[in-house]
Amino acid sequence: MGIAAGLILFVVCLTGTIYTFRTEIEETIASEKFFVDVPSDAQKLTTDELVARVKTEFPGHQVTSVMVPSNEARSYRFYVKEEGERRGKRYLVNPYNGEILGDTSTSSAEFFSTVFRLHRWLALDRDIGRPIVGWATVIFVFLCITGIVIWVPQKVKAWRQGLKIKWSGNWKRINHDLHNALGFYSVIFLLIMGLTGLQWSFEWYRTGLYNVLGVDRSRNNTEEIKQSVSYEGQIPLTLEDALAKATEVLDYEGNYNLSLPDAEATSISLTKAKVGFFAPSGADRLTLNRYTGAVEDKVIFSEKPLNERIGSSIKALHMGYVFGTFSKIIYFITCLIATSLPVTGTLIWVNKLKKKRAKKKKEKLSPRYVDQPKGKMATA
Repeated sequence: MGIAAGLILFVVCLTGTIYTFRTEIEETIASEKFFVDVPSDAQKLTTDELVARVKTEFPGHQVTSVMVPSNEARSYRFYVKEEGERRGKRYLVNPYNGEILGDTSTSSAEFFSTVFRLHRWLALDRDIGRPIVGWATVIFVFLCITGIVIWVPQKVKAWRQGLKIKWSGNWKRINHDLHNALGFYSVIFLLIMGLTGLQWSFEWYRTGLYNVLGVDRSRNNTEEIKQSVSYEGQIPLTLEDALAKATEVLDYEGNYNLSLPDAEATSISLTKAKVGFFAPSGADRLTLNRYTGAVEDKVIFSEKPLNERIGSSIKALHMGYVFGTFSKIIYFITCLIATSLPVTGTLIWVNKLKKKRAKKKKEKLSPRYVDQPKGKMATA
């Protein structure tokens, strides 16, 4: 099974390794878009002024959301789309002078798009590639589980040998140790990647996964807050005021994402995600009254039941950013190991085949003995 799925798994793991730091690579290559020079006076335009500038730049378009980063040197991100358009574009704006720096597409975007297609469906037709990758992943999960069973030694004193690589041995021994030891160290993360990745290949698996977790997949699972008070004639809070009110409730360093409300809406929704090397992927959500600033709804990610936290973190668990850069580094190393496993495993299989063939050849050339009861021997 491993040999049959080996080439597919090699491609999937290699592309997964490359894709791990896609965001960081793209932002580094196109740093003039994602980062800005902070002036000496460091006076930003208000979020409302920036929204007005974007609307002026794109007449007839709708600005649906804005991402306000905690890093003073980062540009703001606005999601803009035409009326009736299903998907829009994300534009980056300098918060100090309002300059539109361009959209989030970069010179490396096409490269990573190809990597993504290879990873998800081998760059084939989706209906063909997805199940191929899916069943190869099923085999991969099975190999991880059976690999653990095979690895566990029968004697406790043999554990140390299974955890290290004997670099002084011949290349076959080194290859065998690399497969065994590195596979053991990475197996938990590989199982997480495999079990979460299957949801993008099979609808039945995705449905079953969320049913097992007991998580409602519907997006509109919160009741709409009904307007019970008339605010006719009152002036709504500015976006800047809404951010200030949110900071009073969510008093930590993080990136805001505001969903810009319609003119008649009485509430404004926003999320805030922590930043940092160990920052969790889950975001906290607030719904504020646009006129009073009162908190109408508050969902703190860390206070959710465990099953809901896992359910909303499936993508983060698969891609490695569940705990920020820290977990990304772990996943990058794990993906490198996973890429090597089909190679080292194939070499082990080839070496075993050669041994069997050599043994059979030797028996044919030297048929001096035939099988007899234990302790007896007869000349052929």
